[in-house]
Amino acid sequence: LAPVAHRVLEPSLWRFTRRSVPRGVALGLLVGIFLLVPGIQIAGAALLALPFRANIPVAAAMTFLSNPATTPLILWASVYIGNWLLGRTADASGFMSLVNDHASIRQWCAWLFSEAAPAMLVGLALISIAAGVIGYVIADWFWRHRMGRKWQARKLRIGKRHESSALEETAPA
Repeated sequence: LAPVAHRVLEPSLWRFTRRSVPRGVALGLLVGIFLLVPGIQIAGAALLALPFRANIPVAAAMTFLSNPATTPLILWASVYIGNWLLGRTADASGFMSLVNDHASIRQWCAWLFSEAAPAMLVGLALISIAAGVIGYVIADWFWRHRMGRKWQARKLRIGKRHESSALEETAPA
């Protein structure tokens, strides 16, 4: 890690800031949904967070959105969307049977050049990009809303403090 240690250990990549958190959410969703391989998701999100100056822990945590419970839905939706965009009629059952049967590399390559693979990859790309954009917008809105409420509460506290000090000054002794 010596060549990139100064970059990985940069404090701004580990702090929760207004700009780094939404970026981390977007990158984590993008990588987590598109890759669908647990070990590679976290490493990919963390590595992608470096050039985009995104929060590394948030990016890594957001990859957990795609988990064993959500993966079948994501795959079905990606094949459906890919079929719709490309005008194909593939189904996701071939992919699931390869996963369940622990297929060889030769079988995976054969499937990759079948009709289902392009549809699934196009669908995964579209879903992951959409999830990243939506995640960014929601995280940015939530951050701004939360900070706005904090500033409003601070403004009220300061106003009450000034009001009470003004009352003390005008009160008869």
